[in-house]
Amino acid sequence: MSESEILETHLQELRRGTIVLACLRLLEQPGYGYGLLEELGKRGFPTDANTLYPLLRRLEKQGHLTSEWNTDEARPRKFYRTSAAGSRLAASLTDDFHSIAAAIDGLPKEN
Repeated sequence: MSESEILETHLQELRRGTIVLACLRLLEQPGYGYGLLEELGKRGFPTDANTLYPLLRRLEKQGHLTSEWNTDEARPRKFYRTSAAGSRLAASLTDDFHSIAAAIDGLPKEN
């Protein structure tokens, strides 16, 4: 495995946990999957549909998202929104993320 492949593997692992937090925070305003996928990419959380849609279903099943179908347009879309439980989870995850970032900042720097 090349050095760049190894780095990419580790970056994927690092980002994986942040996608949940990003989704919960972005979906405070209702959004549908494809729009969320684009928004995540624009905000520095690149992901793909094969990762996002199972994540949305899991968060919904856990009660952290609610959803409803919008059939007003030619193509029906499922809109997701962060639930009250999801907002509490996002707040906790955000606090923990800041604590982790501060702990990392306190580590010795690369020479």
